[in-house]
Amino acid sequence: MLGIYVTVPIACFRRGLAREYLETEPLPPPATCYGFLLSLVGETDRRRHIGCRVTLMLLNRPDISVVLRTIWRVKKTPLGSPGNTRPDYQQLLSPVELSIWLDSAEESSGERLETRVMRALEHPDSIERFGGLCLGESTHLVDEVSLWDRVKDRFEYRSRTGKAFLLTECGRLNLPVWVDHVGSAGTRYVTGNLVPDWPLDRMPERERMPRIEP
Repeated sequence: MLGIYVTVPIACFRRGLAREYLETEPLPPPATCYGFLLSLVGETDRRRHIGCRVTLMLLNRPDISVVLRTIWRVKKTPLGSPGNTRPDYQQLLSPVELSIWLDSAEESSGERLETRVMRALEHPDSIERFGGLCLGESTHLVDEVSLWDRVKDRFEYRSRTGKAFLLTECGRLNLPVWVDHVGSAGTRYVTGNLVPDWPLDRMPERERMPRIEP
């Protein structure tokens, strides 16, 4: 199992049913974390590492603010037509500090995502990728990405705790592990809780980590 430390100055993890008022989830969903890891290693095929398990631990309590911004909703062509944009309110989290936990033991074949992430962080010059590295929307650029083992000492991790997202049958959070970008019929969700007081030096149990699969 591999831990990755990530910080984002500003982010929004939009709730799937949010429309006029763009509410954010309190944490990035597993599908968002998976997409972030694919972007980190330069992978464009999101089916490449189906079967891996991804979860996260919040290390801080982000502040919530609300902004008024222009939102695109394509209702007619061409894209620049009047009526395709409108002002809407959006919630933002700032800053976001978390550790992402990745387990590739259940991947079907080929080089595992854990190996590729490790190589990307230790030898970034060996990775071919394009665009900014984001967590969530394309404008929400990541500030720092490091292996958890390299940075955990700065947190006094033996005495601190975080909030870990773990699967449970009767959880309060329903988050996507696979997103249907064409419609919503193919989007898959998992149910879990954001468990408080989780020791920073304790890895989550594999069976309680969301599995990425369509």
